[in-house]
Amino acid sequence: GKAYVREKVCQEYKILGKENFRTLTIIDTSRKYSNGTFQEIGHLVRDIVSLVETCCADGADPSCYDAGSTAMSEKSCRADSPFPAHPGTAQCCGQQGLERKLCLAALRHPPPALPRFLQPSDRELCHAFRLQPREFADRFLYEYASSYSQAPLPVLLASTSTFLSMVSTCCTSPAPTACFLKEKLERKSISLLTLTSNRICSRFSAYGKDKASFSSLASLAQKVPSASFEDLLPLAEDAAEVASHCCDSMAEDCMQRKLLEHTARVCSALSARDRRFAGCCQGKNLMENHFCILAMPPAPAPRLPEPPEPTNKELCAKEGALHATRFLFELARRHPSLPEAVLAKLYDSSGKLRRECCSSKDPSACWGSKRQRIQAELFPFLAKADQLCGQYHKLPFLEFKKRLRDSLAQAEPSPAQLEQLLEQRASFASSCCLSDSPPLLCASKV
Repeated sequence: GKAYVREKVCQEYKILGKENFRTLTIIDTSRKYSNGTFQEIGHLVRDIVSLVETCCADGADPSCYDAGSTAMSEKSCRADSPFPAHPGTAQCCGQQGLERKLCLAALRHPPPALPRFLQPSDRELCHAFRLQPREFADRFLYEYASSYSQAPLPVLLASTSTFLSMVSTCCTSPAPTACFLKEKLERKSISLLTLTSNRICSRFSAYGKDKASFSSLASLAQKVPSASFEDLLPLAEDAAEVASHCCDSMAEDCMQRKLLEHTARVCSALSARDRRFAGCCQGKNLMENHFCILAMPPAPAPRLPEPPEPTNKELCAKEGALHATRFLFELARRHPSLPEAVLAKLYDSSGKLRRECCSSKDPSACWGSKRQRIQAELFPFLAKADQLCGQYHKLPFLEFKKRLRDSLAQAEPSPAQLEQLLEQRASFASSCCLSDSPPLLCASKV
């Protein structure tokens, strides 16, 4: 109800105070409208803080908040609205009253494909800070929160407040260089947590729980191909559980606590099995250990026989999804350089095929034709994608591009076609062969 919304906001405002409420509003609106400009976010923050400051004051008219939020929703619907533009705004503006306000409040921009935030040098930081401390802090909050918009709000709050505290301490210190060195070391864990949780929650938001679990399973299969499906599936499910618990949680330590527990489980299960995991798990800082595992490149392809394909009966049984996932796991461990975006596409396709064939009048005939196409088209495609990313990982970029050009030229395309194909493949490799590739962007490039 309306009163609850007002009471909730006013209670938060009174607990936090105006400055902390304003900081929280900058971070929250920058996350929601991560493609908005600094000026657009500024307009929205000013209006929200002004509304709350006026209507949560002692003795304010009870209708103040409702009237003010209605005026804001009308401003959002104007053709010359100063707020961040959103494709869904017109649809919301077709509604009236509370429905319109709730619809506008639920709008979000898709997350940026890659973080835009680049940390300036210590000297540049201090120059900007001394020039306009307030503008410096606001711009930093906007850039950082919009770049890491999928990281949980408590993580962003902790990360931004320690950064601003470091700048204000070190830029007024008699020995700034030593001060920055010390503070950056102390900030390392929260920095890594922000990067990692943004990546985890981006995938969770794009994929949903089941596909996020498969994504973790495929990544582990490529890093430690000697481990079995039974070894790795519980770890992958645990990773998806962390995301489902903590990506939207307001609990201050949820992501850090659950992620560290997950890292301890991974280390306990895989250290004895793989030298590289043992190396990553040696450190005393579990956050750094987790980041080390994430950054680990895939292992060389193992010598394994062809994986047995699941039967039609298995695929259409109650455990059909599990049989399909096991087969995709076997493909991932045999093709260590196969990018996540391709594996994610395979996961979607396998679900679609099962729904199509298992509900058809003649499942055997349906599967028969699909298997022929898989043999003729899919396996050669997987081998090419694996080779493309394998070469991208091994070679310097210019050498990679030269070899790619030579291999594409063998099909004798026209010079214009060759350049187009070369740019397309090179762009795919540089964006999507990496372990932290943006899921939505790469899904469209596959």
